[in-house]
Amino acid sequence: MQAIDTLIRARWIVPVEPEGRVLERHSLAVDRGRIVAVLDHRDATARYQPKETIDLPEHVLIPGLVNTHTHAAMSLFRGMADDLPLMDWLQNHVWPAEAKWVSPEFVHDGSELAIAEMLKSGTTCFNDMYFFPDATARAAQAAGIRACIGLILIDFPSAWAGNADEYLHKGLQLHDALKHSPLITTAFAPHAPYTVADAPLEKVRMYADELDIPIHMHVHETAHEVQQAVAQSGKRPLERLADLGLLGPRLLAVHMTQLTDAEIGALAQANVNVLHCPESNLKLASGTCPVPKLLKAGVNVALGTDGAASNNDLDMLGELRTAALIAKSAALDPTVVPAHTALQLATLNGAKALGLEANIGSLTPGKSADITAIDLSALSTQPVYDPVSQIVYSATRDQVTDVWVAGKRLLVDRKLTTLDENAIRRKAQEWREKIVKT
Repeated sequence: MQAIDTLIRARWIVPVEPEGRVLERHSLAVDRGRIVAVLDHRDATARYQPKETIDLPEHVLIPGLVNTHTHAAMSLFRGMADDLPLMDWLQNHVWPAEAKWVSPEFVHDGSELAIAEMLKSGTTCFNDMYFFPDATARAAQAAGIRACIGLILIDFPSAWAGNADEYLHKGLQLHDALKHSPLITTAFAPHAPYTVADAPLEKVRMYADELDIPIHMHVHETAHEVQQAVAQSGKRPLERLADLGLLGPRLLAVHMTQLTDAEIGALAQANVNVLHCPESNLKLASGTCPVPKLLKAGVNVALGTDGAASNNDLDMLGELRTAALIAKSAALDPTVVPAHTALQLATLNGAKALGLEANIGSLTPGKSADITAIDLSALSTQPVYDPVSQIVYSATRDQVTDVWVAGKRLLVDRKLTTLDENAIRRKAQEWREKIVKT
């Protein structure tokens, strides 16, 4: 018998790859942080001698959820300026609050709050964009979660940097500091076409090619953004990005609610990744990303929550349900974005977008043991005909009981192992008291 670290015995395993497969009464063998095998209980017992056996008789195991677009530290602004249009929300509320409060301490504490929420709802990897990205990276490393840290770039001065050159310089320094981290990667994160000029974007393209990392950017978020760009330059933002050489497989284009058929074709041809944030788009009335058309054209579409200031949660289970439902409604077709596809958007497609599909996104031998366990024994998920349908259309994040990242169990029976929930809650309340007093 082969000695291994862990054997997880579950009622169901949904490996995601290949699509549509559901394995009943199977076990996941894990050793040295990686998946060794996925096999039925009888074969697992005969073949492996684990140091630890975990029995989850009413659970489904899925790959850890990948949240491809966050502003983690903005969790400390959750609920501060709700029910407003995007530009009013940004210009009159969010940006002034950021100018006053954003600091290394704010970003660390807000990121820690976000990471705790994400882990408790089954997310094992997040892709962030915010100021003081070094503070977010420290919080992620301490918690043991996987993260892609955005090297933020914006034309406006901030507490993090005074101009585009300083943003880029600090970003490159952080990339170098993190390049040997086992769980942390980086991406350039120019905020949006309307907040970053051509010259800095050309530098981003050059550095991204040189370092082989993604470019994470809000694009075509609202009709107003597109109209304003056309009025100012005569070009739609995607056309401008194409002229700058930014349309390609490195580009992670967030939101994309305003797309023509020709633009969808161009995205497919260039292998651009689209990061869909349905609940934030709904709340800000930004529009709807044409996910069925994008998928049909062959575009890789992944899911993100956006920040908790505009969602207002970081719940990827809720996000994949919303994504499936609004796609059906917008297309007037109940067959588009079925449950298995929705789950793939939140796992393997996210891994592909971040360039991590060789390591995460599915439960297949050789990949990192990034795993989420969901208890389907609740009344609200009974009876179970198809566990994937229950995950997408019925289950809630409260049913997530256990989470592993690289084989390390970060959530055990709904309790975090690397983070102090009471301390995080206390810090959040202290920030709230500071902010409301001004």
